[in-house]
Amino acid sequence: MPQTTASKELKKILIVEDEGDMCLLLNIILKDEQIDLEHVKTLDAARKYLSEETPALVMLDNKLPDGLGLDFIEYIRKNNPGIKILMISGFHPATAEDIALHNGADGFLAKPFTKDLVLQSVQSLLN
Repeated sequence: MPQTTASKELKKILIVEDEGDMCLLLNIILKDEQIDLEHVKTLDAARKYLSEETPALVMLDNKLPDGLGLDFIEYIRKNNPGIKILMISGFHPATAEDIALHNGADGFLAKPFTKDLVLQSVQSLLN
């Protein structure tokens, strides 16, 4: 019975990030949390994933091989309005943050970020 309770508490997060090192870093930071992490490297792969799964949170990089995460926020909001979005960007962070929040993101992380900032941001969006 405790396993059933634990699995119900497990939150699913989709990380949309094309840099392997950044995915690894986020995985290490979040490994001790009650989180089921999935990774994709493109917006197309994220679109396919979101058509089949509904994570609690999408951690969305901005500069991806097939487009900008800032533009993808609208797609998520339209098709999966209950999903929280945490935008991640190192490209003109102040401007990107304004645009991300205006487009509907729930939070923003500027690269480089600290472990504590990632944990605080994720926990606040999942609770």
